[in-house]
Amino acid sequence: MEIRRSRSDERDVLLDIWLRSVRATHGFLTEADIQALLPVVRDHALPQLHELWVLCSDGNPIGFIGLSDHAIEALFLAPDQLRRGGGTRLVEHARRIKGAALRVDVNEQNRGATRFYQAAGFEIVGRSPVDGDGRPFPLLHMRTAE
Repeated sequence: MEIRRSRSDERDVLLDIWLRSVRATHGFLTEADIQALLPVVRDHALPQLHELWVLCSDGNPIGFIGLSDHAIEALFLAPDQLRRGGGTRLVEHARRIKGAALRVDVNEQNRGATRFYQAAGFEIVGRSPVDGDGRPFPLLHMRTAE
């Protein structure tokens, strides 16, 4: 596995990874919720990630992490890659380039993601009752020690 910067020609591949990953891991979202989020992720969220790193296996993207300052803005893996070490590799990559102190917001209902980040050394430092767009999906604010 290798980690490299994303290329502009692979946005559709990354969007597909996001879509499949969300369907596999975000059981609290309805298909209507996912379809409403799809154009937001495609047209705004992915293009705005200036630091987008792709995890590849045999040259093929299998996951990605988006960073901004010292925050993980996105981390998604293809469903068949879950629990195989790729997420840990992406977080370690973020630590190497950003330093040990990182932040991330996690949907509270996504217990698997919360456990993943806790195992990676993050702790819950706050909670918001809605997501960044005011939708009823509470967020846990997590960070690592300095």
